[in-house]
Amino acid sequence: MLKTFEETSRLINEGMILHIAGSGSLLSRLPKGNWIGGSTEHFMTSKGGLISDSLLFVTKFHNDTFSIHDYGADSIRRVMKDSYDNGFSIIVMPFDCKVHNEYACNAAEYDGMFIKNIVGWISGANPNTPDKTPIAINGQTGQVLTDRAAVLHLELPKSKMVNIGIINIHEQDKQSPVIEFDRHGCVKVSTCRINGKEMLLADYLRQSGHDIRIPMAGDYYGHSVNVSFRSVEEIEVNLYSPVLNGVKYRFAKAAPDYAAVFQAQLKKLKNENVVFSCNSILNFTFGELEGKNFSTFHGPITFGEVACQLLNQTLVYVMVT
Repeated sequence: MLKTFEETSRLINEGMILHIAGSGSLLSRLPKGNWIGGSTEHFMTSKGGLISDSLLFVTKFHNDTFSIHDYGADSIRRVMKDSYDNGFSIIVMPFDCKVHNEYACNAAEYDGMFIKNIVGWISGANPNTPDKTPIAINGQTGQVLTDRAAVLHLELPKSKMVNIGIINIHEQDKQSPVIEFDRHGCVKVSTCRINGKEMLLADYLRQSGHDIRIPMAGDYYGHSVNVSFRSVEEIEVNLYSPVLNGVKYRFAKAAPDYAAVFQAQLKKLKNENVVFSCNSILNFTFGELEGKNFSTFHGPITFGEVACQLLNQTLVYVMVT
């Protein structure tokens, strides 16, 4: 729910367990307590999509057992060990830092990755103010993190069960050429192989007239995972997540009406038991969600989503039943 700085501070001082999203300037002034946070100024609320640097989106939890940690690129693998066997963990990582790239490239290989329930998001800044630095915050220490992940681990009673859901309107277009990369873990790419022929990806995108609102979709262990386009320069293409060597990518199928397709996916879901959700900045922008209320999946608008591994251009949610 949306809260003012003063309202959020009171909840922290009452000892509540919180996940908080908002502008970096507000987050960095909040009191210490049982919370983690990340920077964004975009939200999905009960009144629709909203952009604000003066309000915070606060999610409250009433778990009896929890812990808060932060991890660097050299220790992020421990997130699985610290997670509870029955429960879930919320991770927040600043965009395009070492821990973000480490997790994006290698999380699928972490021991226990698909056994534990890990969700979360990549923090960022308002795209209209690119000079701001994305942050995460460990509320217990008060430390502002620019290159570490903040994680809230929550344990549930044995009578409760966690279900992580993903809404992704994109899937591979089998008519698309196969795109492969020889370098591993790059968010800035130049050369690639298109159906086996080496060329600049930027040149191919321009020559083919590809709509960069449509991501590449990679086959990751049988699951289609988006790699979304940030910008196309003269030689390089900037991506929202790294491409991996050995993965075969294709362009995703085009959605004739982005907002309508996204809304149709949301309407299929019953969401009475949703305790956390986050939605991509690309869905927000391309679906023109500002001022529109598509569902009760409320939460931060993000620069990457986590459902065990890193995702792009998706909505991620947690249900507890």
